[in-house]
Amino acid sequence: MAYRLERDVLGSVKVPKDAYYGSETQRAVENFRISGIPVEQDFIAAYAELKRAAAAANMAAGKLDARKGRAIARACTEIMKGRLREEFVVDVFQAGAGTSTNMNLNEVIANRAIEILGGRRGNYRIVHPNDDVNMSQSTNDTFHTVMHISSYRAVREKLLPAMEGLEKALGGKAKSFRHIIKTGRTHLQDAVPIRLGQEFSGYEGGVASVRKRVEESANHLLAIPLGGTAVGTGINAGIAYRDMAIRELNKSTGYKFRKSESIFTSMQNPISELALAGSLAESSIMLGKIANDFRLLASGPRTGIGELFLPEVQPGSSIMPGKVNPSMAEMLNMVCFQVIGNSESVRHAVGAGQLELNVFMPVIAYNLLFSIRILSNGIAAFRMKCVDGIKANEVRTSRNLEMDISRVTALNPVIGYENAAKIARKAYLTGKSVREIALEEGVADGKEIDRYLDPERMV
Repeated sequence: MAYRLERDVLGSVKVPKDAYYGSETQRAVENFRISGIPVEQDFIAAYAELKRAAAAANMAAGKLDARKGRAIARACTEIMKGRLREEFVVDVFQAGAGTSTNMNLNEVIANRAIEILGGRRGNYRIVHPNDDVNMSQSTNDTFHTVMHISSYRAVREKLLPAMEGLEKALGGKAKSFRHIIKTGRTHLQDAVPIRLGQEFSGYEGGVASVRKRVEESANHLLAIPLGGTAVGTGINAGIAYRDMAIRELNKSTGYKFRKSESIFTSMQNPISELALAGSLAESSIMLGKIANDFRLLASGPRTGIGELFLPEVQPGSSIMPGKVNPSMAEMLNMVCFQVIGNSESVRHAVGAGQLELNVFMPVIAYNLLFSIRILSNGIAAFRMKCVDGIKANEVRTSRNLEMDISRVTALNPVIGYENAAKIARKAYLTGKSVREIALEEGVADGKEIDRYLDPERMV
């Protein structure tokens, strides 16, 4: 491989000749051969968007030469559109604060801008990664800001629509299943009757509840520390830079980002990210419960509960012919486990911040964006390939309901709890229905027993 020689404060570095990145990125590649996982492309695109807004603000303030600024802005736009994707090579587990990722952006943007201006890559006299591309910025305020931009956008454009779609699908099933009365269950034991539609309305409401929590926590990401530079004081940024940069950012994103009420608090403590991670974990707990219920209610097909038919999406066994598993519910369970673990990583990273900066932002950003991506995709797939096609096994629900011993609860007002308990016990021991035992015991006439044991009356 042909190389070009670049120099930095630590000495000379051999960089691949055709690379758009430079010495600091090359050092990071050599130092952080950790996971093989590159920084999320959505994060890189958002960082380029911020760099473009910063260049516009610096040009408006008269600090950045317009010719350089326009070339920088063009390079940023290309990166936002997915160009030069292979140039972003830094591992997600890297030096603290995300300096390596910031410099990866600065170097790629600078070298592309140099090329646009007719120069040769590595000739930083034309456009400099630090002096020009990183003007008025620090990793400490920009990386944090990009976490907010990329996470907020992913929540608004991917996760919330997926959650709303699932909520609507569950609500549709709640309506279509309203006529079906089935055995309720508590402690995994038979309980008094419930409508299948009522059960599904509980799932619908659960998704609605956590969706609102996600939306509320994401809204806190609109407050950004842009312009705080190294420690929040705004050194080297200029008085008007912050407002102009945020205005440019809002023009580009279409969202309403604003400066943090306390930029020092924001830079010291990624509390907004912690809140979002918490709401993602809460969502996963709720969604995991729904997936578990579907697996239980569809268990069988002959020897389980078997009250739901889940869509059959693939064969379920390499050894047992004809076996079909609840694959989409199992997938969602695993996604939820991963998101809960990611959220725990975020919690520890946020708690490990010290003094003026939390340096663990790279792992916070990675876990947030990874969680939002897999949760968005997992929910969407679960809805399309499971919820939309769910059918009720009305024969099984009717048979189970007939043999539900807990229906004796409806006789309490007529015969008292202790007599009802005796009937329930006898029904259990004999395998007969509550109605049959009540008639045998003569606790009331047949019409009255039927009236009290009427499932419609009980739900």
